[in-house]
Amino acid sequence: MFESLCDFDSGSSEAQLRARVQELERVKSAAAAAQVRATALWAAKRRAAEAAAGVPAAKQGRGLAGEVALARRDAPVRGGRHLDFANALFNEMPHTLAALASGHLSEWRATLIVRESACLSVQHRRELDARLCADADRLNGWSDRRVAAAAKKIACELDVAAVVDRCAKAAQDRCVTIRPAPDTMTYVTALLPVAQGVGVYAALTKAANTTFDDRSRGQVMADTLYEQVTGRSVAEPASVTLNLVMADTTLFGCDQAPAWLDGYGPVPAQIACILAGDAVTDGTAKASLRRLYRHPRSGQLVAMESRSRLFPKGLAAFIAIRDQSCRTPYCDATIRHLDHAVPKHRAGPTSAANGLGLCEACNYAKEAPGWSVNTEETNGEHVAEFTTPTGATYHSTAPPLPGPPLRRRMSLVEGGLSIDLVTFDAA
Repeated sequence: MFESLCDFDSGSSEAQLRARVQELERVKSAAAAAQVRATALWAAKRRAAEAAAGVPAAKQGRGLAGEVALARRDAPVRGGRHLDFANALFNEMPHTLAALASGHLSEWRATLIVRESACLSVQHRRELDARLCADADRLNGWSDRRVAAAAKKIACELDVAAVVDRCAKAAQDRCVTIRPAPDTMTYVTALLPVAQGVGVYAALTKAANTTFDDRSRGQVMADTLYEQVTGRSVAEPASVTLNLVMADTTLFGCDQAPAWLDGYGPVPAQIACILAGDAVTDGTAKASLRRLYRHPRSGQLVAMESRSRLFPKGLAAFIAIRDQSCRTPYCDATIRHLDHAVPKHRAGPTSAANGLGLCEACNYAKEAPGWSVNTEETNGEHVAEFTTPTGATYHSTAPPLPGPPLRRRMSLVEGGLSIDLVTFDAA
């Protein structure tokens, strides 16, 4: 059936192609509903098995969220959301699940309904489910915002105190995050209570309304935000530390291989050279170099100069530079923990080969019963194998370091190519 849906004649009419797109969208929703049922049944079987084995109730299901995420080829940190979504729909919201299975709701719109009803009791949640989704046909044409607003309205009618309490607790989740954006830019996101968020935006808007130069409103607001937070003009060098990994051949202009900026990702060679040049020429900044060696076949980090005689610090830096981000498959979170693949209490050595850079959630998840992680190095490639309690295995290979491709075979001793880690640390 799946193959027949994906195979169609390129000579089909526009009406036929429109019908196929519509049918495939319905299939996506039906597949999401089936995934919900499979996930919820998996969770129930795991809890039953662990209860029979005498596992305390508080520890039952530990690590399952990570397994769900890996099975979905998703970052493990999202596994908890997938698991909670499945349990809510399968056990408490049959009408929403039916609307998803029939294609009246997309997976995201079903997620919005689950999210807005999360603060309700099971009884009230089932009532919301029936009022909103029992007649699935009326959902046709509804936008994301309308679905979320309708769910929130019913939730307030059923238990306004629970909704208010949820809003009050939400302020505890305020935070600031950063993630890469295209063209060597970044998104800095602040999650704030509504009054504070509106206040920040109003202040930036006021600055834009009272500034008259050749910058756009958006540019003025962005510059004002930076200046108010850092206390520095956008024209001054930033007082921050950057770890920039680039090939020596790129640094000296012999090639255009992209560099790697820690916490961001690949950056064009020209931008990397500008960053390095600015750090060297600016009198208030410090620039230091550390030589790294990559394997002539795989391009992965194999050795590194250390400016410290304290081996653990050098080893930690080696692993962080080699792995670049969390090594769990499909996870792109920032490295927070440097830990043993094979735990130390199981005789795992403290070495680069047995070390992994992991985010906090993934490091805790691999300690759950039934999980195991092993590593091996083949032809200079550092590969980690993750095995889940159901016996599924997933592999993660460390990324190669920046630099031009290595085209000819040579011995590691004779042909180890060096690259430099440029650290900018303003005084």
